[in-house]
Amino acid sequence: MNVLLVGLGRWGEKHLRVLRELGAGVWVADVSPPRLEWAVKQGVDPQRAVADYRAALPHVDAVDIVTPADSHRAVAGTCLEAGRHCFIEKPLTATVAEGREVEAAARGAGRVVQVGHIFRFHPVTAALRGALQAGRIGAVRYATGRFAGFKRPRTDVGVTQTDAIHYFDLFAHLFEREATRVSALQRDYLGRGIDDMAVAIVFYGDIPTVVEANYFVPGTWRDCVIVGERGALVADYGTATVTLHLGEHLKRGEAWEALDTGKEELPARGEEPLKLELAAFLDACAGRAPNPVPAIAGVRALAVVEAAALSARQGRTITLT
Repeated sequence: MNVLLVGLGRWGEKHLRVLRELGAGVWVADVSPPRLEWAVKQGVDPQRAVADYRAALPHVDAVDIVTPADSHRAVAGTCLEAGRHCFIEKPLTATVAEGREVEAAARGAGRVVQVGHIFRFHPVTAALRGALQAGRIGAVRYATGRFAGFKRPRTDVGVTQTDAIHYFDLFAHLFEREATRVSALQRDYLGRGIDDMAVAIVFYGDIPTVVEANYFVPGTWRDCVIVGERGALVADYGTATVTLHLGEHLKRGEAWEALDTGKEELPARGEEPLKLELAAFLDACAGRAPNPVPAIAGVRALAVVEAAALSARQGRTITLT
């Protein structure tokens, strides 16, 4: 399959490597001549390196869009109109309205649009999902997720839309429920007009979750905790570890006791998530498998992002419909 990679930034570089490892015939597009020169040095045919992505569309079957979020709607729309399948890095688009337009365009063209919610393909997620489906911790009571660390802020969207959104989609995937209401706090400490610190309380049915994202905490934090009736799952996406802590509170007479019954390290090793994600996209394009993350998933995650922003501005809980 011939795939056009649009965008050769830091994450686009990883996409190029993985697409070539998967055996795709790769075209690349970027408005920066130095980035195109870099791609050629990596082995891309100079005839397949173009400044205008539209010039490559007649030669490819699918497009991998790794550009700033505010360009996704226009690029995806053009590619779908040309009859090409699209992989779109998260966030799907800059707004829910644009996301719905892309979803409609995909349906109209009869083409795959897969959203790059990469946590779904992480071996940690597979371990969490397996434990939840097996009932290892009983009914889920609540969960927390943190995506934080001292790093250069993204310039196209705020930290909620670029980082917290990982957990908005992840919890929907793990709990198999859509978000129902959102309360959030956001701050713009750097004065850029977009949030750089956020804390959101998101309900998935009756399961509350607390999601934290920021650019200021020292180190790198990609962790989550899922608490159930009979224990908890503690996961770290950075170290690829999942620990099952078993225990529950028991009432004896008028007193409560915390009964700790041990812990277990769950296997959480597997192939590189990006490789699994793009392989799934190629399989969906070829009709070998269903689309694992359709556009509607991206729209739903964006709906939580927009509800969080509205909640932060108005100081109230937002109900999702």
